Amino acid sequence: MANHNGLITDVDLRSQENNLAHRTREIDRERLIVRRGQPFSISLQCYVSLPPKHQLELILHLGSKDEVVIKLQKGRGAGDKWWFNQQRAQDDILLTLHSPADAIIGQYHLAVLMMSPDGHILEKTDKLSFHLLFNPWCKDDVVYLPDESLLQEYVMNEDGIIFMGTWDNINSIPWNYGQFEDYVMDMCFEVLDNSKDALKNSEVDIKQRNDPVYVSRMVTAMVNSNGDRGVLTGRWDESYTDGVAPYRWNGSVPILQQWSNAGARAVKYGQCWVFAAVACTVLRSLGIPTRLITNFSSAHDVDGNLSIDFLLNERLESFDGRNKRDSSWNFHCWVESWMRREDLPKGNDGWQVLDPTPQELSDGEFCCGPCPVTAIKEGNLGVKYDAPFVFAEVNADVIYWIVQADGQRQKIRVDQASVGRNISTKSVYGDYRDDVTQQYKYSEGSNKERDVFKKAGRRVTNEITEPGQLKLSIKPSRPVLGTDFDVIVEVKNEGAREAQAQLAMVVMAATYSSLNRGECKRQTISVTVPAHKAHKEVLRLHYDDYVGCVREHHLIRVKALLEAPGENEPIMAMANIPMSMPELLVQVPGKAVVWNQATAFISFTNPLLVPLKSGVFTVEGAGLLSATEISVKGDINPGQKVSVKLLFSPVRTGVRKLLVDFDSDRLKDVKGVATVVVYKRHIRSLN
Repeated sequence: MANHNGLITDVDLRSQENNLAHRTREIDRERLIVRRGQPFSISLQCYVSLPPKHQLELILHLGSKDEVVIKLQKGRGAGDKWWFNQQRAQDDILLTLHSPADAIIGQYHLAVLMMSPDGHILEKTDKLSFHLLFNPWCKDDVVYLPDESLLQEYVMNEDGIIFMGTWDNINSIPWNYGQFEDYVMDMCFEVLDNSKDALKNSEVDIKQRNDPVYVSRMVTAMVNSNGDRGVLTGRWDESYTDGVAPYRWNGSVPILQQWSNAGARAVKYGQCWVFAAVACTVLRSLGIPTRLITNFSSAHDVDGNLSIDFLLNERLESFDGRNKRDSSWNFHCWVESWMRREDLPKGNDGWQVLDPTPQELSDGEFCCGPCPVTAIKEGNLGVKYDAPFVFAEVNADVIYWIVQADGQRQKIRVDQASVGRNISTKSVYGDYRDDVTQQYKYSEGSNKERDVFKKAGRRVTNEITEPGQLKLSIKPSRPVLGTDFDVIVEVKNEGAREAQAQLAMVVMAATYSSLNRGECKRQTISVTVPAHKAHKEVLRLHYDDYVGCVREHHLIRVKALLEAPGENEPIMAMANIPMSMPELLVQVPGKAVVWNQATAFISFTNPLLVPLKSGVFTVEGAGLLSATEISVKGDINPGQKVSVKLLFSPVRTGVRKLLVDFDSDRLKDVKGVATVVVYKRHIRSLN
């Protein structure tokens, strides 16, 4: 029984000192949060000196039901065990606790026992707790990353850039990861606690939380809500009235807060970049170096044949002739996390692909990865996890077929180089784009690329097709949403004789995931092209032509089909035309000081020819303010400028980003950002 004489009068977890040393002060300055493999100290204040031959024992409890109990060894032990040492300091006893570099992450409860010489408990202090995270600064931790600049970006940076658009028209949006915002870390552990494995057998689950392979795989399963109590529900059909449209989110924190406050009920809605961004927040919060990746022209190969087949009817419309869901997205986002893969053969350490967007089942769950990036590059598709699926995302062939009226199929285009282009991530050195394509694949057409394809089972074509007389192309353009613009289709005759052909052109609205959202314009004409000349057909697209079908991704897709006597087969060209968005201006004048009121000015001009209704600005920023909505009163007429003023008080110092999103009935997903430097308060001394 505990002795109530009270030898131990107080315990100081020394949170401020420990958290500073463990790089967790941004998470919390009051609670103790430390990283594994790195010692930390607490002090006991004693009423009197510790009696002779009395000993201290330290016991750790992990899990809501004390599923794991650990007795710390006194004095230096083996590297894989918890141990502690003690030393006297005035009236205090300083205890230094040493965790192994492969310790279980989570919330620990610490009991300090005063033991008599004969082994009886004289006193027990047990209302102590701390959190333990992965430690990428510790060389013995499997998530160790030996580059401070990378650690500052991939663990400590709360502000991100997500690349979107098309491979030849890349744009970006800012994102607030907010992994150090209040109680985000707690919500990240709540995500793990609600996984199927945790709910099925919490003891087995907790004991595996020392392994980043296990933890990161659970995160990819739990960020989506398919089949579990996950965070986000995906939707791609633009019916978002019972939730939040994916493009309206500016950051991960409101999503995690809404999920947690609702008792682990899924938040509506997300798409690939939202899933990836939330996963990035969770993994960085837990201490695993993580970055968000965008793969342009990303394949979704359902049947695993490394081929994406698109069937079109004679009007160039998608032909739903069989139940197959192969697709090629303009872009697709996932994350990479850094870790050693001790469960795999040598050569698979480093960046690992993790994809939380629910696409295909993996071992019965909607999760993907971790899959070594090196395995994808080398075509080693037998390694865990999901290597064939990831390999296809960056390497599959794309084949277009025309399904004729009698059901016969005619192959009209084979593209072996369009998938997996300009694979991108945010630079460590600023808000720039780093191209990491070479980490996923060898140079197009190289011998190494051919060797990898053979190893992976993708066919390598050696046939050289006889070049045709006619060439078909669609000239790139970047029109501004709300304006009229031209689509230019060029037919070039490289032959020595005049050519006559039938040219069909279709302009349609599409989503980034290649879903057709309606036809804007169609035209079929006969063209005559003299030898060694080119014919340019200009298709004028008025605002009224596309306003009714262009959706939130503001993407126009143009298909052209050329049929001519003497050509072996029809010639097809396709181009995606992303529309430029209007500017949203965000300004924070003056000097921002922590806890002092600052002012943001936000302005926007309606570029459309019609009024905008139900306008709303959503503003947030890590260390600045939580997500806040500002509604615009009344309609915003064509050409009208609307300005709003927002007062806020920064809560953390440093370089911060204020993110703004504008949405209305006809114009959505307009983004703006301002960089805010928040200074410390200078307290004047009193004379």
